Amino acid sequence: MTFFPSTDPQPVLSVFELTSQIKDLLEGNFQSVWVSGEISNLSRPQSGHCYLTLKDDRAQVRAVLWRMTAARLRFDLEDGLEVICHGDLEVYAPRGSYQLVIRRIEPKGVGALELKLRKLREKLAGEGLFDTGRKRPLPRFPRRVAFVTSPTGAAIRDFLEVLRRRWRGADVLVVPARVQGEGAAEEIAAAINLVNRLPLSIDCLVVGRGGGSLEDLWAFNEEVVVRAIHASRIPVVSAVGHEIDVTLSDLVADVRALTPSEAAERIVPDAEELLRALAAQQHRLSISLRRRASQVRSRLDQLAERRVFRKPFERVHDLARRLDEWSARWSRAAWQRLAFARGRADSMAGRLESLSPLAVLGRGYSLTERAGDGRLLRDAAELTVGDEIRTRFHKGRATSRVEAIEFPP
Repeated sequence: MTFFPSTDPQPVLSVFELTSQIKDLLEGNFQSVWVSGEISNLSRPQSGHCYLTLKDDRAQVRAVLWRMTAARLRFDLEDGLEVICHGDLEVYAPRGSYQLVIRRIEPKGVGALELKLRKLREKLAGEGLFDTGRKRPLPRFPRRVAFVTSPTGAAIRDFLEVLRRRWRGADVLVVPARVQGEGAAEEIAAAINLVNRLPLSIDCLVVGRGGGSLEDLWAFNEEVVVRAIHASRIPVVSAVGHEIDVTLSDLVADVRALTPSEAAERIVPDAEELLRALAAQQHRLSISLRRRASQVRSRLDQLAERRVFRKPFERVHDLARRLDEWSARWSRAAWQRLAFARGRADSMAGRLESLSPLAVLGRGYSLTERAGDGRLLRDAAELTVGDEIRTRFHKGRATSRVEAIEFPP
């Protein structure tokens, strides 16, 4: 079947001509549009361009980020991320399709900086940089404080004013560094490292600035600053003057202060308050000492009333008297014991005397022994006529010679 053009005078367009008209119409009426959608089919060729598809639950459109735009992104594109894009519509004639040329893109519901901050926070938290267990206490009475900040900003003036009003016993070393803009994070990190290398004894290190927007405070969210604070051997106070948003420097520091003025309040004590506390302590100590002295004095009075202190030698005299009594008792007992022993000795002597051969001799008996060997003679048969014998009497001895020996019949 053959189709012929109608007799209508409308010209027949080539594909190129039709596409060109559509291109002029589309690009002329949609020069700047805002589109929200979810990223899908993301690709990143070596050219540096980013190709993707924006879609919702009912439609989709192709989109592209040219290399220069993609290089300025502060967050990573990924499939499934909901974004808000601003750009121009463009018709790609070789394919007869249109696409959105993205000039600006932000995550939907959260800005690019917020997304970057969230990802960096998750990363550093996973490494343990924000663990509360590693945080160190500040010295009670610091003698030297270092402050890394802009020397011309309001932060250092507020800090010094509060510090001077509260405590005059601390010296402040101001370490200059940019706190905003390109390269500020590197300067802050270098200043922190410099303070830690100083031969001076630094008791506390303050890092901060005055308030500002998230972009103004971004240097204190940079990884190089967070890691420098984490590596500091000196306790660090983060004094970024923004009460609502919390920077990563606040999380990694040992102490977070909402403002530089509060940092000064947290670093040094209030001299007037300390003096009042000392006066109160002195008053309590005085009362306690007086009460203690009164208790001790009362105790001493009680002890002084005791008999042992009123008559200290009474006990000695009692013991001496008791010693004398015991001495007399022992003396009497000794004499009684001696008399008893003497009586027993006399009794035994009498008994021995009654059994003694000498006592027998006293009763008229005598002992006869051979004169030659002194052997006691009990039988006349042991003698011969002419033997010399000695006779022992109760008193004295006699020597005789045997003239005759007789035996009873």
